[in-house]
Amino acid sequence: MLQIALWKRLTILVVCLAGLALALPNAFYSRVERHNDAVTALERGSVETPDLTAARAAWPDWLPASLMNLGLDLRGGAHLLAEVQLGDVYAGRIDGYWPEVRDTLRSLREEVGTIRRQDGAPGTLQVRISRPEGLQAAVDAVRALAQPIVSLGGVGQNDIEVTGSVDTLTLQLSEAERAATDDRTMEQSLEIIRRRVDEAGTREPTIQRQGEDRILIQVPGIGSAQELKALIGTTARLTFHPVVSRGADPNARIDGDQLLVPSLDDDGEFYTLERTPVVTGDDLVDSQPGFDQNGRPAVTFRFNPAGARAFGVYTAENVGAPFAIVLDEEVVTAPRINEAITGGSGQITGNFDVEEANRLAILLRAGALPAEMTFLEERTIGPQLGQDSIDAGKVASIVAMVAVVVLMIASYGLFGVFATVALGVNVLLIFGILSLIGGTLTLPGIAGIVLTIGMAVDANVLVFERIREELKTARGPARAIELGYERALSAIVDANITTFIIAVILFLLGSGPVRGFAVTLGIGILTSVFTAIFVTRLLIVLWFERRRPKQIEV
Repeated sequence: MLQIALWKRLTILVVCLAGLALALPNAFYSRVERHNDAVTALERGSVETPDLTAARAAWPDWLPASLMNLGLDLRGGAHLLAEVQLGDVYAGRIDGYWPEVRDTLRSLREEVGTIRRQDGAPGTLQVRISRPEGLQAAVDAVRALAQPIVSLGGVGQNDIEVTGSVDTLTLQLSEAERAATDDRTMEQSLEIIRRRVDEAGTREPTIQRQGEDRILIQVPGIGSAQELKALIGTTARLTFHPVVSRGADPNARIDGDQLLVPSLDDDGEFYTLERTPVVTGDDLVDSQPGFDQNGRPAVTFRFNPAGARAFGVYTAENVGAPFAIVLDEEVVTAPRINEAITGGSGQITGNFDVEEANRLAILLRAGALPAEMTFLEERTIGPQLGQDSIDAGKVASIVAMVAVVVLMIASYGLFGVFATVALGVNVLLIFGILSLIGGTLTLPGIAGIVLTIGMAVDANVLVFERIREELKTARGPARAIELGYERALSAIVDANITTFIIAVILFLLGSGPVRGFAVTLGIGILTSVFTAIFVTRLLIVLWFERRRPKQIEV
């Protein structure tokens, strides 16, 4: 008979109420947004002011406060397409090898004679020796400086290639190292840009790599493309400080010449540091992932001559003591000085894997953009245009819903009313899920919701038409309703699975607006199946149990 177990009824009710609660903050978007901003500011240690207190009180703490993020086309903001000049990095890497090459060849002065660096092609280091007969010895000695490449594509290869001709030695990065350097440079650029944008407090920026050397940056809510370019152009602050102590008290007392800095990775851990840094990120020439003498992942770093001298003096006087590497007022790592580092380069070892070593190297290099960026495309979308898009989306959604409601009620009467109620629940669930996952709503996303409104009643149409057919066989209304749902289920599932597969393909292969459309369409398919199979059926069952009609009209 037509029955639904009590636990199923309660589950359906809880899901619907949860969807309503999660969707509710979006009806008070500005108030909830101010509340969330205030909470975030206070959590970051901002001093509580009357404005922050009022903003936090704008929304009750016991209610959900998750919001859908509005995309660039709805909120306005800035769009940039930047090209990273990867060739600049090769020259910097090669220049970093010159001190080591010079010191290596000086130790062979009797064989190679005098050495002099020559102007060469971009991305190469050329050194002329006065004794051509010692060229092979020079090449072999410099080749010994090569390090294995730390990347999946460069396994078994070295980072440099060294060749000799007559009296000139030429050093350049290997092809595998160039590819690995390109990847690291792009990762570093993405990391720096993301840190810069996140500091500005913007919501859901889109920062992603496109192709080999381009980065797409879309930041909703920012004033203009020029403002975004200025924000990206600022450099992160990287410093190296002596460590005084470490603890878990965020309010620990410190002297005037000390700093209290939180750990980047370990929540609740704080370092007391000497305020004056030993060296800064301006002195750091390079940082790369590598391996120590035991084959364990490590991070190597290299300073310029001034930084090398200062760091060498400090490490010689503080063997066994820790020092902290601070990036943007957070301690990235605090290794112990095992020995004096007098050559301008050192190595950080610890209990981390290759991926963690690569990430640490990126963070150490995040003091400035690794290469110049050329902005190929820049657009500013005003908030008025975004509001126009929202208003147009609202009108389209309302018109679509009204048309569907009128058609369903005209075609199916009371059962059409049940389908209409389920349609409203469906829209609430879509907004609730988007809020729960922190999804971004774009104009194509609104199109997906409008399409879902039309598709949401498709399952109800199949059920209602099937009930009509069952009523013609002279079965009672309860049996007709039960058979209608049972026999329409396979068609409903098949139709929605095929559409959901298309939504998944659009999400995986598409980008930008296409993915926004695919997300809302996919969520809408799931919620429409739920409301059609469970919500509408529960409404019909509750009505049937209360009225007990002898006949029904569908």
